[in-house]
Amino acid sequence: MDLLHNTVQPYDWGSRTLLPDLMGVPPTGAPQAELWMGAHPAAPSRVSRGGVLAPLDRVVAAHPEGELGAVTVRRFGPRLPFLLKLLAAEAPLSVQVHPDLAQAQAGFAREDALGVPLDAPHRNYRDDQHKPEMIVALTPFQGLCGFRSAADTARLLDSLAVPALRPYAETLRGVPEPLALAEVFRAFLRPPAGLLDAVARALAVAAAGPDEARLAAYDAVARAHPGDAGLLSALMLRHVELSPGEALFLGAGVPHAYLSGLGVEIMASSDNVLRCGLTSKHVDAEELARVVRFGAPPARVLIPREEGGEEVYPAPVDDFRLSRYLLRAGEPRRRVTVDAPQILLCTAGTVTVSSGFSASPSASEERLAIGPGQAVYVPAGAETGLEGAGTAFRATTGTAERSG
Repeated sequence: MDLLHNTVQPYDWGSRTLLPDLMGVPPTGAPQAELWMGAHPAAPSRVSRGGVLAPLDRVVAAHPEGELGAVTVRRFGPRLPFLLKLLAAEAPLSVQVHPDLAQAQAGFAREDALGVPLDAPHRNYRDDQHKPEMIVALTPFQGLCGFRSAADTARLLDSLAVPALRPYAETLRGVPEPLALAEVFRAFLRPPAGLLDAVARALAVAAAGPDEARLAAYDAVARAHPGDAGLLSALMLRHVELSPGEALFLGAGVPHAYLSGLGVEIMASSDNVLRCGLTSKHVDAEELARVVRFGAPPARVLIPREEGGEEVYPAPVDDFRLSRYLLRAGEPRRRVTVDAPQILLCTAGTVTVSSGFSASPSASEERLAIGPGQAVYVPAGAETGLEGAGTAFRATTGTAERSG
């Protein structure tokens, strides 16, 4: 097992305090948006090999079956299929959507055939993988996730009393729901002149009145991204608030944007993001229309289910499996040996990861004590125990099976 040395991503929407507060270090004054844990080639974690810090993606590539296990390599190829993050949002992220696997494979092949460079700003598909994801709140967490009903969005548009919104509200009331959502969403990607300013002014007024609780999140979006057409698509999305320990799973085709808070995020290791707005990056309206699922059921707030002292967050994918351990001092050591790679992340207290599972520590076993924000990588099949007084999240694959 290896202590991970991880990269902080300083995206401008990141919080200046949430990650430092969690990790007990002084803030730098700059945004600290995401702490990446995994083998993503853009910012792989580093592990010690022969006294030298080596990128985890290269370690995996050198011995894929030894690091990942035969089952993982057969299912996903010689790569770690998930990426774990701590995400700390102070301002709204872009409204975005991810393709399913078939769309990703077709889109990647199409752009390759057209000769679009992988690093081109207008490229939609950076790889041929899907990107389902899950966020678990560590603090109160807000986001926009999935379409609300057409009728509810029509009522919200009416409440803003902007005359130019009336035709869109009439479409939402008068056309079958999936078709109405698709028509209005496409229209909102290219709004007529003056509409964005009028909606932003109306939101500022409404959010200061009786509708403050209902519209404050959308007013915050308008203030953070003045003049961005993504505000209109954001108005079509449900506002979701998570309490600590609650989660959201976001599958293919579901538009979403995180707004504020600290959480543990896990996703399939992919860069395929199509943006709908609240960004200076490329927005491809035509490809969005193909990928967005207008008839998808709303995402449900999830709570973990207990499985033998482990709290598992259910996800309908094999790329990742996320669970949580609430550890108490003096309790027996937990065995967390599986036939797949693992990342064990501490988010509270102190957690000790051991290279064995005997009832009492032996002189030969390795023990790593980690605090909030620290993580350990464990290769497939390594005999591993977990104990302490704190909270540990465990990331592995959905195909993992406990050994023994």
